[in-house]
Amino acid sequence: MATRKLSSLLSLSSSFATSSRSLGRFSSVWQRGFSATTPRNEGSSAPAKIEYNQILINGKFVDAASGKTFPTLDPRTGEVIAQVAEGDQEDINRAVAAARTAFDVGPWPKMTPYERSCILLRFADLLEKHIDEISALETWDSGKPYEQVAKIEIPMVIRLMRYYAGWADKIHGLTLPADGPYHAQTLHEPIGVAGQIIPWNFPLLMYAWKIGPALACANTVVMKTAEQTPLSALYVTNLLHEAGLPPGVVNVVPGYGHTAGEALSSHMLVDKIAFTGSTETGRAVLEMASKSNLKPVTLELGGKSPFIVCEDANVDLAVETAHFALFFNQGQCCCAGSRTFVHERLYDEFVEKATNRAMKRVVGDPFQKGVEQGPQIDEAQFNKILNYIRSGVDTGATLQTGGERFGSKGFYVQPTVFSDVKDDMLIAKDEIFGPVQSILKFKDLDEVIRRANASHYGLAAGVFTRNMDTANTLTRALRCGSVWINCFDVFDAAIPFGGYKMSGFGREKGIYSLSNYLQVKAVVTPLNNPAWL
Repeated sequence: MATRKLSSLLSLSSSFATSSRSLGRFSSVWQRGFSATTPRNEGSSAPAKIEYNQILINGKFVDAASGKTFPTLDPRTGEVIAQVAEGDQEDINRAVAAARTAFDVGPWPKMTPYERSCILLRFADLLEKHIDEISALETWDSGKPYEQVAKIEIPMVIRLMRYYAGWADKIHGLTLPADGPYHAQTLHEPIGVAGQIIPWNFPLLMYAWKIGPALACANTVVMKTAEQTPLSALYVTNLLHEAGLPPGVVNVVPGYGHTAGEALSSHMLVDKIAFTGSTETGRAVLEMASKSNLKPVTLELGGKSPFIVCEDANVDLAVETAHFALFFNQGQCCCAGSRTFVHERLYDEFVEKATNRAMKRVVGDPFQKGVEQGPQIDEAQFNKILNYIRSGVDTGATLQTGGERFGSKGFYVQPTVFSDVKDDMLIAKDEIFGPVQSILKFKDLDEVIRRANASHYGLAAGVFTRNMDTANTLTRALRCGSVWINCFDVFDAAIPFGGYKMSGFGREKGIYSLSNYLQVKAVVTPLNNPAWL
C-alpha cells in the first residue's frame, strides 16, 4: 500500500487496516470465508464506567422532567448498557432557557475571544488526557472498532477543537468605503442560541463539528444526541465544564427525534438549527424551523457517492481505497463511496480483487486488536441492510461475497460485494448505510459523468486516475460538495464538508462553518469634516 501522510484520515485508516490484517493472521478464526475474531466477551464485563446518563442543563446533570428513561444498547450483543434520561419538550424548554440566559445576560459572549479560546484549548487537553475512557465508551455504545476511535476519531476531535480555539480571536468585520461622508463597518455577531442535532454514526466527531464553530463564534448551544449513542457527548461535555465553560453555554438533551428533536427544531427561542442525519428527517427539521420563527438551518444529509476508477488507474491502490471508502465504519458513512464505477477494461480484475479484499476483512468484537469491522448500530439498521442485500439478489446483481448475518449474536453483517449492478437497482440508488459495495461498469467519461450525477444526492465523490486532465474534467463536472482525487475521506479540520442537492446545504469544518453561526451587521456613522473619504 502506498505511504500516506499521518495527518490524513486515509493514512490513519490505511495503516490501521494494514495492521489489522497482519494481526488477524494469528488472532482470528475463519468463518464463512471471512476473517473473524473470537468475541472477547459476551457483554458480561463492562468495557467502560457509565458516569453520566442524565440530561445536562445549566451545568448540572438532572433527571428528565417526566422521569422517563430509555435503554442504550451494546450493538455487539443487543443487551442494555445503561438507562438514559429521556428528554422531551419540557426538558428542551429548560435547556433553551439556560442557553438563552447564558447568551443574553451570561458571561459567554461577554468574555474576550482569547478567554473563550483558552477554554477550548483546555478542553482539547482534557480530551487527550482521557482518550482511553472516551474511546472505550464510544466503542461500547456505537460498535465501531476501538482502534478506529482511539487512533482516528478522537485525535480528529482534539484537532478540531484546537482549530476552532484558534479562530475564536480572529473573527472580525470589515471597514467599508462609502459614497459620502460616512464611516461604514460590519460587525460579525454571534447568532444566539444554536440548536444542534447529531447522528449516531460518528457521535463525537459530529459533536465537535457542531460545537467547535458555535462556541468559537460566542454562541450558546442546546444539543440533542441520537438515542442510539448518547453516552460519549454527556461524558465529554462534563470535561468541557471542567475546562472552564460557564453553566448554560452547552446543554445536552438525550432523547428521540419525534419528541426532543421536534421541540428543539420548532422552538421560538432557538436562533439557529444545525442537523446531521437522513434526508427525510432533514426535510422535517427544515419545515419545523420555517413554521416556527423562521430560524436559519444548515443540513448535512444523506449521500450515494460515486467512486470512479478510470482506465489508467492503479488498480491495486484503487481497490484498497474503494474498499476503505465503502466499508469504513461498517459502511455507516453519509459520504461512503457506495457506487463504485469501474472502467470496462479494468472491471473484471477490479471485481476479483475487491471481492478478495472484502473476504479478508476482519470482522468481530470491536474491542479486539486487529478488528476492522464491528456490528451495525442496531437491529433496525441491521435488518435494513439485509433487506437491501436481498433486493440486490432479487433484481439480478451478482453477489460476489457476503450477503448474510455474521455470527449468531449482535448486529454483525458480512462484508458484501455485488457486481453487474445497474443504475436502476435499489442498491445503486438508495443510501444503504452498511457494508455493501456495488460495482458498476462504464465505457467513457461522458457516460460516467452523466450516471454519477443522476442522483438526488450530491455529497462527495472519489476519482482514481493518473491523468490530470481527466481529474480536472471530473472535478468540475461532478455535482457534489467534495471530490477526492486518488484518496478518500480526507477530513482535515480546515477542509469544508457539505452537500449539493438533497445532501443538504451549509458547510461543516473550516472557515466556511463560521458563517453558519454569525450574523453580519452594517453600522454607518456620519463623518463631520473628514480629512479623507
